[in-house]
Amino acid sequence: MVIRLEKILEKLVSNSKKAIDDGVYDINETLSKSEIDLEKAIIQSQHAPLITEVKFSSPALGNIRKMSDPIDIALKMVGGGATALSVLTQPYLFHGSPEFFMKIRNAVKIPMLMKDIIIDKIQIDAAKNMGGDYFLLIQSLFDKKMVPDMEELIDYGHENGLKVIVEAHTLEEFDNASNTNADIIGINNRNLDTLKIDLNTTRHILEKSDYSKIVISESGIETREDIRFLHKCGADAYLVGSSIMQTDDIQATVQNLVNAI
Repeated sequence: MVIRLEKILEKLVSNSKKAIDDGVYDINETLSKSEIDLEKAIIQSQHAPLITEVKFSSPALGNIRKMSDPIDIALKMVGGGATALSVLTQPYLFHGSPEFFMKIRNAVKIPMLMKDIIIDKIQIDAAKNMGGDYFLLIQSLFDKKMVPDMEELIDYGHENGLKVIVEAHTLEEFDNASNTNADIIGINNRNLDTLKIDLNTTRHILEKSDYSKIVISESGIETREDIRFLHKCGADAYLVGSSIMQTDDIQATVQNLVNAI
């Protein structure tokens, strides 16, 4: 049975509300963010700028990797040449946690993205306290009025020294995201209605859009050929998670993808 997009998004929003109520984002520490500017690092990169993702589970794939030391995984990603790290902090369906994020933050110097279903300023406060550089907002949640006032959350993030990635899947969402004060736009190649991936999503959107912000292509990236294809489509950087987390040699896999360009 195909689950409708609204049902998936409703579940994700519900999970974030539960996590907030459960105190998941009550962070008592204050960690420092990276001193590296991610946007400059992407622009100046001589190879493929990879944002590699630490995640152990997802709604689409279920368990991706046996739970293990997130620091070891992150250090291997950095050793392979990752430009930044994305770390899941959502405990439900993704098996992420703020604790993982903070452990990694203390171990690496490169920029970090708090990857979660952000619906409330409490989560943005957590991103700041954990030493995050960026947090993610999903355009469709706001277009469907599941979460109010995206600009308020973006402005709140900026006021607290954070930058924002807004994720889109359709041309309309991309145009809406481009008209916000987001720092970077992400294109998710996964269709949440079917959970199927099509890298042509990035191509179809970028060939029909006028845009000036950095664009990250997300989801479904597995090979050097995928990176080269998305590079030709106009993507500036690439968020890669599952295909790296599923491999035995994380560092070598990251290095192989980085050297695609």
